[in-house]
Amino acid sequence: MWFKHLHLYRLHDAPEITSDALASALQEHAAKPLGNADARRLGWTAPAGRLGGGQLVHEIQAHRLLSALRQERLLPASVVKEEVDELVADIEASESRKVTRKEKTALKEQVTENLLPRAFVRSQKIDLWWDTRSQLIGINASSRTRAEDILDLLRETLGSLKVTPLSSQTLPIRAMTNWLGDTASRPADLQLGDQVELKAKGDDGVLRARQVDLDSDEIQQLLESGRQASKLAISLEGRLSFILHDDLALKSLRFGDALIEEADHADDGDDALARLETDFILMAQALSDDIPRLIEWLGGETQREPAAQ
Repeated sequence: MWFKHLHLYRLHDAPEITSDALASALQEHAAKPLGNADARRLGWTAPAGRLGGGQLVHEIQAHRLLSALRQERLLPASVVKEEVDELVADIEASESRKVTRKEKTALKEQVTENLLPRAFVRSQKIDLWWDTRSQLIGINASSRTRAEDILDLLRETLGSLKVTPLSSQTLPIRAMTNWLGDTASRPADLQLGDQVELKAKGDDGVLRARQVDLDSDEIQQLLESGRQASKLAISLEGRLSFILHDDLALKSLRFGDALIEEADHADDGDDALARLETDFILMAQALSDDIPRLIEWLGGETQREPAAQ
């Protein structure tokens, strides 16, 4: 149940909705099997799968867990192109003429429609954490595009949703560069990991380093040459470690051993559903404690006006 990535969003004037009402709204937008002509589909699914009896929302101590199912048919462009090329060759040979671009486009659409029902389906479950007290949403997605897709689904489900990406007064790239270059600037309970990505202001590209001493002379020389840290591995008092990105995304999340041990020793009676909820609330509480601390290190939260939704 532990999230691996986190894209964070601030809710503005969030609608007050009970857990039961939310579950009912989610049901109206629940995931359904792809139809033969569907290339992709997104809908809500049960976070615990069959173990939860189809329960679409778990709410524990004001923390909500939702899950979306993204289904997509995999139809390689090379397969479509090969089929189209054969049709074009047949037409040109039988009719002794060149096939126009417009005709090729129509053939591509026809081939895609014919092949879609036979394409493999890839399914991906994406989890969403909603802290109703602090009005914060975190989405366990590898990319911001996927996270935004889930927000769009939630917006459609609720009718409206005013939300903005969580942002800080100090740009993460500036703070990370300072922490890397000046040990005195680091908060007392922040520790550097062993990964960094350094961007150059010019055309020198990106330098990625793993399993390195970030306080080494080599890293310091790169900073002195004008490079800035766009990604940085950090940990908070051993409770939580991650790679901080310059858009404030948290990637490669790892929760501390003490927290994992607490979950392992919880009295869940080998109940898989109880275990999921135990893991979730321990994770949610840790995140709700540590994210404000991170934002404080970044100069506090930026107050942003949401766009009309």
